[in-house]
Amino acid sequence: MVVDIPQERGLSSLDYKYLDGIEVCRFPLFNFLEPLPLDWMYVVYVIMWLGALGIMLGCFYRLSCLMFLCPYWYVFFLDKTTWNNHSYLYGLIGFQLSLLNANRYWSIDGLRDSKKRNTHVPLWNYTLLRAQVFIVYFIAGIKKLDSDWVQGYSMSYLSHHWLFDPFKLILTEEMTSLFIVHGGGLILDLTAGYLLFFDATRPVAMVFVSYFHCMNSQLFSIGMFPYVMLATSPLFCYPDWPRRLLQKFPAFLRTALPPVEPPQPSEVCIYAGADEVPKGKGKTTVRVKPEKKLSLRQKMGAVFTVLYILEQLFLPYSHFITQGYNNWTNGLYGYSWDMMVHSRSHQHVKITYKDGLTGEVGYLNPGVFAPSRRWKDHADMLKQYATCLNRLLPSYNVTKPEIYFDIWVSINDRFQQRLFDPRVDIVKANWSPFKATPWLMPLLVDLSPWRSKFQEIENTLDNQTELVFIADFPGLHLENFVSEDLGNTSVQVLKGEVAVEILEKKENFTLREGEKMQLPAGEYHKVHTVSKEPSCYMYVYVNTTDVALEQNLTKLSELKERVQNGTETEPIPVELQPVLNGTADGVNVTDPVVRAFLRRQRKMEEIQRRRNFTVVDRFARFSFKKYYIFRRSFLMTTIALRNLVLGRPPLEQLAQEVAYADMKFNSGPEKGENVLAEPSHSEL
Repeated sequence: MVVDIPQERGLSSLDYKYLDGIEVCRFPLFNFLEPLPLDWMYVVYVIMWLGALGIMLGCFYRLSCLMFLCPYWYVFFLDKTTWNNHSYLYGLIGFQLSLLNANRYWSIDGLRDSKKRNTHVPLWNYTLLRAQVFIVYFIAGIKKLDSDWVQGYSMSYLSHHWLFDPFKLILTEEMTSLFIVHGGGLILDLTAGYLLFFDATRPVAMVFVSYFHCMNSQLFSIGMFPYVMLATSPLFCYPDWPRRLLQKFPAFLRTALPPVEPPQPSEVCIYAGADEVPKGKGKTTVRVKPEKKLSLRQKMGAVFTVLYILEQLFLPYSHFITQGYNNWTNGLYGYSWDMMVHSRSHQHVKITYKDGLTGEVGYLNPGVFAPSRRWKDHADMLKQYATCLNRLLPSYNVTKPEIYFDIWVSINDRFQQRLFDPRVDIVKANWSPFKATPWLMPLLVDLSPWRSKFQEIENTLDNQTELVFIADFPGLHLENFVSEDLGNTSVQVLKGEVAVEILEKKENFTLREGEKMQLPAGEYHKVHTVSKEPSCYMYVYVNTTDVALEQNLTKLSELKERVQNGTETEPIPVELQPVLNGTADGVNVTDPVVRAFLRRQRKMEEIQRRRNFTVVDRFARFSFKKYYIFRRSFLMTTIALRNLVLGRPPLEQLAQEVAYADMKFNSGPEKGENVLAEPSHSEL
């Protein structure tokens, strides 16, 4: 967490998220939670980071756990949009550590107190951590028994990654996705906890889970989670494994390493009335005085361990209690260990407001005032967003606004369909965490078999033709605009009956299963579902502008290749000579095709340059990125603390200080790149 707090917890970008004075909608778990002023948020993060550092060093351990735990859960509850399973896991482990004796070996507390130095730790401490890791694996495996995962629809795109290239030497891409990505992930999650638990299978399990987490570190942007899970694997080994390993080091290094002597007895441990206690797999034993009676603390530790494990087994299946958080998937994402089981794509999001006084109707840019996009998939966040818009819009001359959402989502490659009822004013709509959301539209699971037909239909078309598969409910309609860039756009009914309304021409056409019609470009139309059952239809279109651009880019690429190898016999236009000769830097290019060509060339050159990176270059690039994250975290924290102690300086000075914190030097393998990717505060 010392490394994670500046990165995934967001210390390095805290000012972008909690900048004072901006109008923004937030999504806390409890509506009464509010972020502190920006400078004080830095204080919260500093306390959390110092707590993590204290836990790592075993320095004032209980206090450090408290310093980490309180700010962490405050920040966690402050923003549901950042929730994920591993962030939840970090909080759980932090809670466990606050109860465990994790400062009994090679800790600063051990140097300060001989009673804590190199002493036994109760077995329930290990049991708690091992059980937590086991639950992470096993419940994730249970969740992957979902039919979408078993059939290979959840992560169908993942097999395109270069990490799976070795498997594609003997398997097709589809088989790699089904058997390696989905089948392998299912088997590993279901069995990893068991295999790690037993001595005979532990070495094999360590190899496979290590390979799995190393792959995840490259496949997903999930911060320190793969490395945390790598670090949890040794918890299943005998507790004395570090001592046995350290004993193999030369004697002259022993003074700089943790002690290898047998640990001393602890008053919080139970020794089962034996005079000699075996120490793990090694031969070392120690004589202790038998315990005659269990203390209240020991009894409470045993009871807590059992209750905690039961609670963790129950919580991922407690969605029948918190029904308000259920959508097409159960519960808030982030505490059910249903990792990567559901993938979503959003085709269409429309926010409509209506002035409650004048009746005027208008539209909002999706995501306005919202720093995250996750609100689109969760009823509780949608309610919070609508309430926030209802509070903010009156300052923009919208009185008593009503807010309507029309959100189209495809989950695991199904039809695009509505998630929420677009006819309901969400500001006035009822929502409770303990009751089912009445304005949630049901997932049309009966149409799931159509997914196999989608691929068959796509295989009959050329690469330039695009398809969008739509399913809609009776009595509703989809309003759409066909851009003039889209030539030969048509709608074809796959199931049910629809009425297509051309708004400008005021024409209506009824289409039944198998029928299709051409849609005019540059005009709005509505597709009404008039059948008693949900309708299914698809848009078929070609982006003629993109096709023409691609053809021109191909011609330019071929021309450049002929110029470079000396086979071009025709004279080259003067305006194209710098482009084809590679001397276009600094030249003002006005032709959009040529500009697109140059952008593509630079991108291809950059990709090739990165592919040619040596191991040293890659490590340097990685190091520079981390350096700038930690550098900005330190500088911005220093500025915030200075502001609290001495007061804020003039705005010009503050802007210069922030600019210095944002500064990135052109050195190393990143030289020449635009490394200032973050937006400025003025852009926010």
